Amino acid sequence: MHAIDPDRPQAIKGRGAASNPEGRFETVRHSHEDDGWQSALLDADAPRPRTQVTPERARSVITRNDSPDIHFTQAMNPYRGCEHGCVYCFARPSHSYLNLSPGLDFETRIRAKENLAEVLRRELSRPGYEVSPINIGSNTDPYQPVEKNLRLTRAALEVLAECRHPCTIVTKNAMVERDLDLLAPMAAQRLVQVFVSVNSLDNCLAAKLEPRASAPHRRLRAIGALADAGVPVGVLVAPIIPALNDKDMEKVLERAAAEGARCAGYTTVRLPWELKTLFREWLALHAPQRAEHVMSLIQQMHGGRDYDSDFRTRMRGKGVFADLLRRRFEVACRRYGFARARDLQLDTDRFRPPRPPSPQGELFAAD
Repeated sequence: MHAIDPDRPQAIKGRGAASNPEGRFETVRHSHEDDGWQSALLDADAPRPRTQVTPERARSVITRNDSPDIHFTQAMNPYRGCEHGCVYCFARPSHSYLNLSPGLDFETRIRAKENLAEVLRRELSRPGYEVSPINIGSNTDPYQPVEKNLRLTRAALEVLAECRHPCTIVTKNAMVERDLDLLAPMAAQRLVQVFVSVNSLDNCLAAKLEPRASAPHRRLRAIGALADAGVPVGVLVAPIIPALNDKDMEKVLERAAAEGARCAGYTTVRLPWELKTLFREWLALHAPQRAEHVMSLIQQMHGGRDYDSDFRTRMRGKGVFADLLRRRFEVACRRYGFARARDLQLDTDRFRPPRPPSPQGELFAAD
């Protein structure tokens, strides 16, 4: 055993981030000091951070956006923070609003909206509510590991199914198969579409990039299970990280098409706020020989910066390498017969507002 340098981040098995930097709103900064007592710094004895789930009472659960590069206007996220630990996750900086770190805190200190179904029911019951598909998982994954026991995503789906409200789901966890008993009947009424994110076929790379998500081959099998059950399913090759996983784009699309995916989409990696520092740290730990090349290509796609928030280009980038990715994706989609991710139209005409509970029960069953 040897002492580790307290000022140098170390890779943590099962976690994406290797450090816990302060969020951008914090006024206090912390630094490690070695006082000579090495027992606490032995790498064999260092405890691994455990996941802590804190229940919270949400006042609202449906969020709305008018961003021109996002193809839905309503979204819902059962959790804040995500145990999958994807180091590239653009949602990491949102943990700063909780006075928590976008680093390890984001993947170990999860907030669960325990009253999600109750508030959703209330919001759908409001007079004048306008129906449009609700995306589940736009910020954090609705099927991250804590969902296995908490079942908040399933509770929300039960409300949506009862109300015949359309929704889309984005996930990188095969746990979505658990809810096929809800998703299949909804799909028969054109009320749901699922997108499974697969950005590599390299299990070793995935274990470092997205350590607690389902393995790539398992996600591909989930696409097959959804398709076999009649649920329209698409694949998202996202995010594409140049010189790291872009080589797998065509193979992912080929495998997803073979499993029954009907549409496809992609995005390139985005590094807003604190994420750029966390990602550079990850590269130094896991891909030091190509770190400089990866960041150079990312900067080429964002006008010389690590990130450009321009709505027109933030999802796909611009420049020679971004154009090459776009052409490769389009050629592969034509080859494997994919439609665009936005082409499937969900049915908004079936919606019926939730009925308030009544001690008299229902006199007449609805169709």
